[in-house]
This record gives sequence, structure tokens and C-alpha cells, in this order.
Amino acid sequence: MADRVTVIGWDGSPLTAAARAALGAATLVAGAAHHLALPEVPAGAERIRLGSVALAARRIAAHRGTAVVLADGDPGFFGVVRTLRAPEFGLEVEVVPAVSSVATAFARAGMPWDDAEVVVAHPRTLRRAVNVCRAHPKVAVLTSPGAGPAELGLLLEGVHRSFVICEELGTDHERVTIVTSDRAADHTWRDPNVVIVLGGPTRPDTAGETGGWLAGRDPSAGPRGWSLPAEAYGGDLGEGETQLLRASQLARLGPRVGDLVWDIGCGSGAFSVEAARAGAAVLAVDSDPAACARTDATARRLGVQLQIVHGTAPHVLENLPEPDVVRVGGGGAAVVSAVADRRPQRIVTHAATRDAAELIGRDLTEHGYGVECALLQSVELDTRAWSEKERSVAFLLSGVLPKRGA
Repeated sequence: MADRVTVIGWDGSPLTAAARAALGAATLVAGAAHHLALPEVPAGAERIRLGSVALAARRIAAHRGTAVVLADGDPGFFGVVRTLRAPEFGLEVEVVPAVSSVATAFARAGMPWDDAEVVVAHPRTLRRAVNVCRAHPKVAVLTSPGAGPAELGLLLEGVHRSFVICEELGTDHERVTIVTSDRAADHTWRDPNVVIVLGGPTRPDTAGETGGWLAGRDPSAGPRGWSLPAEAYGGDLGEGETQLLRASQLARLGPRVGDLVWDIGCGSGAFSVEAARAGAAVLAVDSDPAACARTDATARRLGVQLQIVHGTAPHVLENLPEPDVVRVGGGGAAVVSAVADRRPQRIVTHAATRDAAELIGRDLTEHGYGVECALLQSVELDTRAWSEKERSVAFLLSGVLPKRGA
């Protein structure tokens, strides 16, 4: 095992005295090509071109001597420190930090970033990073080859965003470019780069002059409650949007940050808004222009991001991006079947009769979903006289796709 491992962050500025001293004593240095070309790297030190951090960590663990790992920005912020400290390598590291590339990008843009979401985009996580950009008005994306500004722009089709693209920060080739998301694919961008994605309504938690109290999304923003009463949505909700049914649907789906939710038959937008309040990206679909307008107005009033899709299911679903979870608020078994063909992790819907519930349940089962059904009955009471005001009954169905290999 290496006698000493020092991780040095580099943001393009001159190395500190501590960093120079650690480099000067190094018998092994790992880093990118531009790090290994630094004049402070000892001529006799073994050099490792940093591609796979795990592979480099194994070589460092087997090295007898003093090792230094160079990384861009702050190596403790979505950086190499996490991998080097993994239990399988047994490495204890000292860290000489630098300004992170995210902080530098926002500095170049002249913007605060305590209210920003920060995500890492690899080819395997790109879709989820894009969903965060759909759902939030300010996102910093740490990109990678194959998951860069062009790919972000292509997957954000139909959602207008502004990109601040910061290439090769801290180097002589640094460049900052502002483009709309639909034009990002028209250019070739240099790695490494950071993309600041901006757009959409201002969130309630960031509207004040002093900002929020928590970095990123403030969970206390907006009204309190998992399922808001009808009055929050202008009253007069449809039969599939009652507070108890909506709360049960949300509980079954569990929308979260990084998810894309389809709300088919969005009606007033009550479910769509509450899924967005949980941090998910939401496509609210309805064939009624008035329902689309009402959903859009409600989302703006409550400060959440939604993409409204006007059209009739199942045909309108064909060109929509892949969902993680889906609520079918209208359309019955035909729409549920079309949704199941797209293989979301979870589907939830409701039926007014047992026959309709059985039809939907059989279809979900045939598609390979595990099916649950509950009969929900609720009675709203007038507490002045403790008399019945309104009664609702619905069959709640949910389908869960078994995990692969289970």
C-alpha cells in the first residue's frame, strides 16, 4: 500500500505550496494528460493516465512510495476522493481542494448557485439528469463524453431552456457560450465542460432577496401537505381527483427527483402538480384544451415545472419520452394497455366498477406486472353537524414491474 496518498484539486491557478510539496515528494502521479504535463510533476515519478479511477486506485494501493492524484476542480465534489476512499482499496487520503468546476461555472455566469440542483451526466444516467433539468429552473450538469450539451439539448425537445456552456474552465482554452437548448446540438463542444441549464418559473423558495436556507430544492417551499384539498386547485375536481384517491395514487407511485411522470387525463392538474412538488419531471396529458390551460395555470401559481401535452391517448403517447411511473386518470383499459407496452416501473389508475377493475387488472397481469387493487371509500363530514357531505367510492389499481432478475 502507498505510504501516503495526496489528492490535489486543480482549477487552473498556480499550485499552492502544500500541493507543490506533495508533488515534489511523489513517486507515483496519476492524472489526466494536462495534469501529467505540469512542470511540478517529478521527472522520475511513475505516471498513470487517469481513465478508470478504480483501476488507478488498485495500482496506487499496490504502490510502495508516495502517491499523488491530480483532478480538476474540487476532488471531493463528485470527484475521485469517493472512489479512492472505497473500502476495497483501503486508502487513506489527504486532500488539497480547489474551486469546483460548478462554482467556477456560476462565477463565470455571474450567478448565485446555492439554489441550483447539481447532477452528473453519464450515458447511463443522462435520461435522469435531463428529467432534473425538466423539473427545476436552475441545474448544473457535470457532463461526460456521450452525455454532453448536444445530448442534453436533444433529449429536452419540446422544453425551452437556456444553456450556459463552460468549456475547459481554468485553462487557456476556456470558453463560455450561451445558447438555447434547441441549438446545442448544432455545435461541437470541447471536454471537459459544465452546462448551466436555466428556465421556467421562479420557485417560491427562491423568490426572496435573501434566498433559501437549504442548498438546491427547498422541501418547505409551497403549501404544507402531501395531498392538497380541492380549494388549492380552484375546487370542483373530477371524480378521479379526490383528495384520498390522489394521496393513495401518489403513495403507490412514489415520484422522486430524476423520475419522469406521465399524468394521462390530468384534469385540474392536481396530481401533476403534486408529483412535481416531489421533485419529479411531469408530462401532463389531456385531450381537453381547458384542462390543459387549467393545469398550466395551477402549476405557474404554485411555482412548479410541468410540460403540458394536448392530445388524445393512447395515440399522443407514441412520441413521448420514456416514463418511470404513470398515472392513468382517464381512458380505461385501452390506455392502461398502451402505457404498459412502454414498461414504466409503476402504473396506477382507478375504476368505478368491479368489472372495469378486473379488466384492467387482467391486462396489467398479461403485461407482466404485479397487480394490487383496493376499494377506497371516503365520506366527508360537515363538522358543524357531523353529517355526511360527500361520499366517494373507487377501485384503486396499481401495477409494479418486477425487478430484473427477481
